[in-house]
Amino acid sequence: MRIRVLGCHGSDQRIADFHGLWSCHACGFLINDVVLLDAGTICSKLTLEQQLRIQHVLLSHLHFDHIKDLPLLADNVAELRTTPVVVAGIPEVLNGLEAHVFNEIVYPNFFRLPAPNRPTLTSKIIEPRTMYQLSGLEVTPIAVNHLVPTVGFLIGDGVSSVLYGGDTYVTEEIWDVAARTPSLKAVFIEASFPNEEAELARASKHLTPALLAQGFERIGRPDLPVYVYHLKPRFRDRIIKQLGVLGIGRLSVLEEGQTLLIGE
Repeated sequence: MRIRVLGCHGSDQRIADFHGLWSCHACGFLINDVVLLDAGTICSKLTLEQQLRIQHVLLSHLHFDHIKDLPLLADNVAELRTTPVVVAGIPEVLNGLEAHVFNEIVYPNFFRLPAPNRPTLTSKIIEPRTMYQLSGLEVTPIAVNHLVPTVGFLIGDGVSSVLYGGDTYVTEEIWDVAARTPSLKAVFIEASFPNEEAELARASKHLTPALLAQGFERIGRPDLPVYVYHLKPRFRDRIIKQLGVLGIGRLSVLEEGQTLLIGE
């Protein structure tokens, strides 16, 4: 699997460090050029030609930072596609998109445009603990503990698989799925707040480095690569320092622009 990191933060923001000014972008990961995993960042990172290659969009939940570029993607490709982009999500996500986003008030309904018989987007309902075949990938949603109905995903290509946690607080099942998946090659997991903001993390249903470490222990594979995303930009430096002392040997903090090759 080839995973391109379009965005990997918990918000969009310009920040400064010793490298100078650079931009953080909301979560969006492009798999094998054709499957988009969450839709926080798309159009500012992909050319129109690259956007037209997208066949499926997997949405973990309805929060704005995970869906915000989907309307712009639809607008860009609407008159150019011969088949619709398939938006896959649990019922609460798909129903919410049409009720609150593509509702002809916030944005035109591209599930019916440019014509009802030729829509730009089409829905595919997916349910937790069920495996689906999407663009050559095996995708299994896993319900996680967040403020709104949310899933992570176990994603495989028949040889290797990765676990994507979505936005989550403490969720034993997602780590247990990882522990019983022999083909698992990497875990993508969030860490939104530093340890001293544990109450904020609990209230908003996100992980801290300490909570991430507790969950990771359940897998029982200390050599497994861990890719951390969804850092809130204002806490980024503190979170990175705390992740660095966890003793997880193959832990990396994702950055925009990376391309990861899983299973090679």
